[in-house]
Amino acid sequence: MSLVVESDRGNDSTERELFQKGVKHLCEKGIKGVPRKYILPVPDQPNSGKGTFSARNLRLNLPVIDFEELHGPSRSLAVNSLRKACEEFGFFHLVNHDMPRDIVHNMMDVSKRFFELPFEERSKYMSTDFRSPVRYGTSFNQTSDEVFCWRDFLKLSCHPLSEVLPFWPSSPMDLRQAVVNYSTNTKSQYLMLTEAILESLGLVGTTTNENEKAEDLREFEDGSQLIVVNCYPACPEPDLTLGITPHSDYGFLTLLLQDEVEGLQIQHEGRWVTVEPLPDSLVVNVGDHLEIFSNGRYKSVLHRVVVNPTKTRISVASLHSLPFNRMVRPSPKLIDETNPSCYKDTDFAAFLDYLSSSEPKKKSFLESRKLT
Repeated sequence: MSLVVESDRGNDSTERELFQKGVKHLCEKGIKGVPRKYILPVPDQPNSGKGTFSARNLRLNLPVIDFEELHGPSRSLAVNSLRKACEEFGFFHLVNHDMPRDIVHNMMDVSKRFFELPFEERSKYMSTDFRSPVRYGTSFNQTSDEVFCWRDFLKLSCHPLSEVLPFWPSSPMDLRQAVVNYSTNTKSQYLMLTEAILESLGLVGTTTNENEKAEDLREFEDGSQLIVVNCYPACPEPDLTLGITPHSDYGFLTLLLQDEVEGLQIQHEGRWVTVEPLPDSLVVNVGDHLEIFSNGRYKSVLHRVVVNPTKTRISVASLHSLPFNRMVRPSPKLIDETNPSCYKDTDFAAFLDYLSSSEPKKKSFLESRKLT
């Protein structure tokens, strides 16, 4: 019997070292229960409090934004739907996006195969450096998390591609090309969504000339992009832990590709609601930087991931924002005497320093940027 199975409720230094290697490695060792390091306090466990409800049971569906309509004669209606989605939910399904199916399929396929590599191959990319262009790890912040999340991840910085590409994993051999294709396509989707969001905020209009629009979008075009591939292995005791604890995303927009296994939940009207996967769609959500940029009109929303007792879940998040060296602040066009600035200026450096020094809790970083 393996060490993990014999003492999977223990907490000695040998086990801590083992936990640092990730959930996938634990499962490969034949773990039979959830180790103490992954057991959340009872109030934080997924079925405590007000419990978990599916969107279908609550008759609550995420708004659906049709990407094609944003480029057709009914654009104004689609932009209005986008505004309502950002104001009321902070999340929406994006359908009829124009990413080729083979690019989406290859991204999901290579993601699964990466986590099927031997641990010795995956571990080549382990790092606790938040600024590293490639980072394989576990939980959220494995150096400071008091309780670990039931998740392993591969994070790939995507900008500028020519500089970061040589650092990416060379195995599976098609990973680099698959991620380049996927990241390029999601960046295109992001920029077109951002233009519509600027329009929904009244920052550009249908009568704005193309030169002005190009100027407004220029800072986003050269913005940061991070691909995060998540693996949530099947969990023997899913009621004791979470794949990711409640948090908001720190960027401007996140575009999420997920497989058919449910897991993503958002907090809506005080309850955790499961987002049912919608085939051939992306889940898009407002990040902290968009909340700041919109001066609070659009708010980032707490979300978490529950784990499955029999199935592994894979998701690919593409996180987008302004360039790393740019300050994020409320748009001057949204500030006046009746609507003063609600947030301090911030940047990625402050966020990364925060991550390195503390355990993120819910929207704690964003809360630290609010002006009282």
